[in-house]
Amino acid sequence: MSDMIFETHAHYDDDKFNKDRDELLGRLPKEGIGYVVDVGASIASTKMALDLSQQYDFIYAAVGVHPSDIEDLNDETFAWLSNQTQADKVVAIGEIGLDYYWEKDPEVRDRQKYWFTKQIELAKEKNLPIIVHSREAAEDTVKVMKEANAQEVPGIIHCYSYSPELSKTFLDMGYYLGIGGVITFKNAKKLVETVKKAPMERLLLETDCPYLAPEPNRGKRNSSLNLIYVADKIAEIKNLTREEVISITTDNAKKLYRIN
Repeated sequence: MSDMIFETHAHYDDDKFNKDRDELLGRLPKEGIGYVVDVGASIASTKMALDLSQQYDFIYAAVGVHPSDIEDLNDETFAWLSNQTQADKVVAIGEIGLDYYWEKDPEVRDRQKYWFTKQIELAKEKNLPIIVHSREAAEDTVKVMKEANAQEVPGIIHCYSYSPELSKTFLDMGYYLGIGGVITFKNAKKLVETVKKAPMERLLLETDCPYLAPEPNRGKRNSSLNLIYVADKIAEIKNLTREEVISITTDNAKKLYRIN
């Protein structure tokens, strides 16, 4: 039996799946998707990720608050988040990080850094990997991670979008690179170069669905069913077969998330 695909980053809690969520999720195992990590981005989406992990045996949850949703966080909600790490099938803290694309206010950026640090500390305390969202914030992301000793917990730089040179910094810290639909875009030269240089043992498949659908479905609602296009593109870059890419990335994800 060929390996099942491991989807390391999905948001099936998103409203865009309200009409057909159960039907779509029911299809995934039949179409070769064996594992899904549903990733929290707010307190509400974290709750839903936990619910989905209880409803489906192939879904796991990551609990965390995205930099654009940090208004959700205070002492009380952070304590709640901390408690959820004990829940069955929680495999990571995420998605956490910095997003300077949407946020220009220096004060809010400082708050993002504060909560990013707090959530890294939580991951260290609970011995869980982290899922890092970093957009137009490369320098500060590295700075916060180094100051918080984030190399003590493994993790993923989700939807990696920086230079091949910077990827080495993250790889040296023991991190994996999440590769999604962007790799299939015409203008993804930097990412193609990054994938070419990175060891296959550090690459993971992800969609970030419902966002970032790959070619040929760019612009449509994304789902884990599109991971095959990402695997094929990595196979082309790395001169491997689709099956080899799926097998290696699934092993990588199981190792990172400690799923047997």
